[in-house]
Amino acid sequence: MAQVTLPVRVMQRLGIEILIVTNAAGGVNPAFAPGDLMLITDNLNLIGMTGQNPLIGPNINELGPRFPDMSQAYDRALCDLTRSIARQENIVLHEGVYAGLSGPSFESPADLRFLRLVGTDSVGMSTVPEVIIARHGGMRVLGLSGISNKANLDGSTLTTHEEVMEAGKLITPKMEKLIRGVLRQL
Repeated sequence: MAQVTLPVRVMQRLGIEILIVTNAAGGVNPAFAPGDLMLITDNLNLIGMTGQNPLIGPNINELGPRFPDMSQAYDRALCDLTRSIARQENIVLHEGVYAGLSGPSFESPADLRFLRLVGTDSVGMSTVPEVIIARHGGMRVLGLSGISNKANLDGSTLTTHEEVMEAGKLITPKMEKLIRGVLRQL
C-alpha cells in the first residue's frame, strides 16, 4: 500500500491540492456499457475491509489526522463542475459507487452479484487507496471511471484484458475532453 500510494504523498508534499483519479472499471450497473464514463460519487473500500487500508500503522500527524473522514471522499464542488462540463460537451456521464478490489484477477459472477446487491455501479483494482491517502492529506478528489466491460453476472462470457484495452479506445477521447474541460475551469 505504501508503494501504491507514494505518488499521492509526493504530490501532497509538492503542494498539489486537487487529485483527479481515473480508472478502467467493470460496469456492474446493467445500464452501463463499455466505453461509458462514470463520475465516482462514493466508493466501497473492500481492500481496506480485508486489512489493507493504506493508513494502517503509526500515523504521522504532519501528513494528516489519525482517522480521516471519508463521508465526502469525492469533492462535491468538483463533481458539480464535472457534471456541468459533461453537459456542455455532450458527454454522457453516469454516476455511481465504485468498488475497489485487490485483483489481479477479474471478479467471479458471485463476486459481481454481491457487489450489485450492495449498491456497486463499477468495480476495479485501484483508486480507493489513493483516494484515502489524498483525503488523509487534505486533498480534494475527483474520481472518474471508464467502463471497460459489462459485468459477467451469470458467467456466460469471459472478461479479458484485450476487451478492457479495446474499450479504452472509446473511453480515452471522452475522458480527455472531460478532464481538459474541468482543468480549464479550475
